[in-house]
Amino acid sequence: MGIIEAICISETKGVVKKEIPKAIFCANWGIEGDAHVGTKYRQVSLLAGESIDRVKKSMPDLNHGAFAENIITRNVNLKSVKVGDKLQIGEKIILEITQIGKECHNACEIKKITGDCIMPKEGLFVQVIHGGEVVKGDQIIRFKE
Repeated sequence: MGIIEAICISETKGVVKKEIPKAIFCANWGIEGDAHVGTKYRQVSLLAGESIDRVKKSMPDLNHGAFAENIITRNVNLKSVKVGDKLQIGEKIILEITQIGKECHNACEIKKITGDCIMPKEGLFVQVIHGGEVVKGDQIIRFKE
């Protein structure tokens, strides 16, 4: 079973995010206090901790949020999901996958810092279907309807 390894937010888009211990996920909006809130389809971003580990081999000082990811997961096969699939955090939070990967800007601050941005290839973007409080360490699983 997977877990939430870290939760990160920022007040501005396209910058490194800061880790926080818990967050409020709002339905059809995103994470309270994060720059990506809104009714669009990329409300929250996820990245596998295992993907970050690969980059840390050459950049061991990377902190959570370095790729501007909101949620870092551990022990969840994010590569097996597709658009339309849903993830469940804890008892009631439901996230629907709306996009896999994204176009990276050449002037991206994250790419300048890390040398290579893995978000365009491996990042997931989701819309919050059912919200609630998320705490670091919460379980995350594929939602079965």
